[in-house]
Amino acid sequence: MGLEEILVIAMFASFMGLLLLGFPVAWSLAGVGLVFAVVGHVLVEYFDADLWFTWQGTIGVLDARLYGVVANELMVALPLFIFMGIMLDRSGIAEKLMHSLVKVLGPLRGGYAVTVVIVGILLAASTGIVGASVVLLGMLSLGPMMQAGYNKSLAVGTACSVGTLGILVPPSIMLVLMSDRLGTSAASVGKLFMGALIPGVMLGVMYILYIVIASWIKKDLAPAPKDREPMTIRVWGEVLLAVVPPMTLIVAVLGSIFFGIATTTEASAVGAVGALLMALLSRRLDAGVLKDALYQTSRTTAFIFGIFIGATVFAAVLRGLGGDDVIRAAITGLPFGTTGVLITILFVTFLLGFFLDWVEITLIVLPLVAPVIFAMGVEPVWFAIMFAMCLQTSFLTPPVGFALFYIKGVCPPGITTRHIYLGVIPFIAIQLLGLGLVFWFESIATWLPNEVYGGP
Repeated sequence: MGLEEILVIAMFASFMGLLLLGFPVAWSLAGVGLVFAVVGHVLVEYFDADLWFTWQGTIGVLDARLYGVVANELMVALPLFIFMGIMLDRSGIAEKLMHSLVKVLGPLRGGYAVTVVIVGILLAASTGIVGASVVLLGMLSLGPMMQAGYNKSLAVGTACSVGTLGILVPPSIMLVLMSDRLGTSAASVGKLFMGALIPGVMLGVMYILYIVIASWIKKDLAPAPKDREPMTIRVWGEVLLAVVPPMTLIVAVLGSIFFGIATTTEASAVGAVGALLMALLSRRLDAGVLKDALYQTSRTTAFIFGIFIGATVFAAVLRGLGGDDVIRAAITGLPFGTTGVLITILFVTFLLGFFLDWVEITLIVLPLVAPVIFAMGVEPVWFAIMFAMCLQTSFLTPPVGFALFYIKGVCPPGITTRHIYLGVIPFIAIQLLGLGLVFWFESIATWLPNEVYGGP
């Protein structure tokens, strides 16, 4: 093993060690990068090490790289999409959707859980913020499902898992970051949004099928209510009025991108204004709500950009120490073809999701493996969507599954951590099954982008 391999492994090991000790991600990334920059400089200048590392070529150009991160016009979409999601959370749209759809689907066996999935899909396409979706769905649904006699694991697993669709279904802040990190026009934000639409909806449909089939096979999982409210024109009217606002916003944001009317950044501004109007029309908008939304937006954006800057430092030093060559040699040296390499990368990404958040994986791992995969002839949108589906599971896999922590905070008495873990296992399996379908049928991810933007 050469000096480059030793340094690259040591960098990743140091980063993981600091995370396990509880150090913040951004500081760990930047700190490890700076320490190993000093190590590389000392080895080259004082020990004549056989490295191409130069201090000026890595640390010396960081100011320009960091400016490039914060000056990137595409990154403006991040705070705007985050603000849109937070304002929609405050507008009460999800509550109206839940209450109206329950009147229609509640009488069915498993109907309340199916309602949670439908509301979750609409929230995912409107907000794209997992934490807000999981907490909101948990608060709105867990209590009523417990009163209806639902199995605790099914109830909490449904609310927790459906909330994670927000990271995949467009507009998704994860896809915006991924497009920036991939650095190719073949995987633009618009194409990734289009590519993720069918897989995201497909996962929602698979959740519904699982709930319906499981409730039919095991009757006590989700019993049908005894008192059924008669269906009237008024009930259907309430459903229509509840569905129209989020659907209008979805069409305005995604439609403006898909049909070339607006760029991603401009569409995010449309979404932010639309969310403000909805909160205003629902009489939920006041100075306190606006102040809290702006604060939460700033906090979340600062968190992401902090990791972004730390990852930039880490990646610059890693490349300076020959990390790109080491990783390329490791991937191309695997004893199987392109398909085997792709499966290996997805499997490693899935395992990393047990310990790292999607932000770190997107900013650190994706830029390292994507160029190698693209050079092997893998379609960029297809690979990006599969990578995104792998990252979605990171919200549900312990010990760092953030959706598990979010849902635990709003669980009613009687629901334990064991219920949460047992509840999400079937949905993790469904996500992996969905990933397998996209893997075997590439057109699930590529057909829509090719139809709209043109392609093979």
